[in-house]
Amino acid sequence: MPVVADKEIEIVRETAELVQSFKAGDKAAFDRLVTLYAPKLYRTAYGLLNSKQDAEEVVQDAFVRAFRALDGFRGDSSFETWMQRIVINLSRNKFHWNRRRGEGLMTSISETVDETGEERIIALPDERERPDTRLENEELEKNVLRGLQALPESLRETMILRHVNDMPYEKIAEQLECKIGTVKSRLARGRELLKSYLVALDHSARP
Repeated sequence: MPVVADKEIEIVRETAELVQSFKAGDKAAFDRLVTLYAPKLYRTAYGLLNSKQDAEEVVQDAFVRAFRALDGFRGDSSFETWMQRIVINLSRNKFHWNRRRGEGLMTSISETVDETGEERIIALPDERERPDTRLENEELEKNVLRGLQALPESLRETMILRHVNDMPYEKIAEQLECKIGTVKSRLARGRELLKSYLVALDHSARP
C-alpha cells in the first residue's frame, strides 16, 4: 500500500540520518534508533524464543552490541538487516542454551491447511469462544508448537520470520543471507514437516 511504502521510505531515510548523527558524535541519536526498531526486533526474538524475558534480554543485548559497533557500521546492508542479524544470532545462541538446559521452547507459526497451500496463523484462543472450542484450539496450537521445535534450525527460523514477523521473501533472504528460492523451499519443507507431524499426531490420538 502506498501509505505503508511511504512510511517505510521515511523510516529508512531517518535511520540513515540518525546513524550519521551518531557517528558525528550525537550519541542521543541512538535512543531514537531504539524507539524505531525495538518493536520489530522484539517480535523476532519472541518468535524464536517464545519467552518475554529471553526476548527482552536478547534485544537489550543486541542494542548494547550495536551501540559499541555502530561507529564501524559501513552500511553494506540496511541498519534493520544488521540489527535483525544480531538478534537472530543471539536468539539462536539462547535457543540452544535453553535446549541444553532442557527447557522447551514454543512459538506461534502458520501451517498448510489444504492442498492449495493456503496459510493461516494459529492464533491465541479468543476468550469469547465456547470453552470446548477454545480447548480444541489450544490443543491444536500446542501440537503445532511442538512440531516446530523438531524442525531443523534453518527451517524454524525461516518459518518464524515469514509467519510471525510477516516478512517478505526478499527480506528473509537478506536476513538469512540466502537466495529467495532457498527461502521458498525452506518454507515449503517446513510446512510439509509440520503437516506430517500433525497428521501423525491426529492418527495416534484416535481410538
